[in-house]
Amino acid sequence: MAVRAVRGAVQLERDEAGHMDEQVSALLTTVLERNSLVPDDLISIWFTATPDLHSDFPAAAARGIGIVDVPLICAQELDIEGAMPRVVRILAHIETYLPKSEIAHVYLGATAALRKDIAQ
Repeated sequence: MAVRAVRGAVQLERDEAGHMDEQVSALLTTVLERNSLVPDDLISIWFTATPDLHSDFPAAAARGIGIVDVPLICAQELDIEGAMPRVVRILAHIETYLPKSEIAHVYLGATAALRKDIAQ
């Protein structure tokens, strides 16, 4: 078994806590499903949010879907002119038998344009 990192992102339509919870939950669920993971395979998750998101902590969504004993941290993304707005990104550290080349990085909706090289 190896320690690997999985990336992902989702763009929110609006800055509302319920919407953030829904979209971040969908992102995390998709990351778990596409990589055949369960919450016990997670080591930690970093969340970043663009500076225009204020309604809630993205990590709250993880707790809501049962990721309760995994260290989580939230940070603000750099405020770069012209960057895609209302984006939550994740960097999850996992334990898996998958080789790096088979890790499914998940960029939902418009965020696929952020990392065309690794977006699934």
